[in-house]
Amino acid sequence: MTIILGIDPGSRLTGYGVIRQTGRQLTYLGSGCIRTAVDDLPTRLKRIYAGVSEIILQFQPNMFAIEQVFMARNADSALKLGQARGAAIVAAVNNNLPVFEYAARLVKQSVVGTGAADKKQIQHMVKLLLKLPASPQADAADALAIAITHTHINQQYIKTLK
Repeated sequence: MTIILGIDPGSRLTGYGVIRQTGRQLTYLGSGCIRTAVDDLPTRLKRIYAGVSEIILQFQPNMFAIEQVFMARNADSALKLGQARGAAIVAAVNNNLPVFEYAARLVKQSVVGTGAADKKQIQHMVKLLLKLPASPQADAADALAIAITHTHINQQYIKTLK
C-alpha cells in the first residue's frame, strides 16, 4: 500500500490531492487547495510550506509527486511558480518523502490520453478514475492527476523490473 500526495503548485493557489494505491486499485483520500490570500510573496511561500506540511502530517503519505515547471510567457510568473514548487518540495524533503516530478503534458497524457487535454477533461477523468460523486475543483483535480500519473509510471517501472 502506497499513499501518494500530488501537488499542483501555484503562488496564490496550490492544489493538493491524496490517493492510496493498493495493487492496481486507487482510493481517493482527500484533496483541496492551499489558498495564500496575501500580497507579499514571502508570506505566500510560508503558507504553502505550512499547508503542505500540515497535509503530510494529516495523511502520512510515503510518496510526493509534483508538477514540473513549464516555460511561462511571463518570466516573473515562472519565477514565482518555481518558488512555490520549492516551498512544497522543502516541506516534502523535511518529512523524508521521496520527490517525483512530472511534466504537465505527461500528466494529461497519462490521465486523459492526450497531452493537450484541458482542465475540464482532467476533472472528468479524475472523477471517473477515482469514482468520485462530483468533479473536484480544477487545481485539486490537477493534483490528483499528478498522483495518478505517479501510480501509472511506478507500475510501468515495476513491470520492467520483473
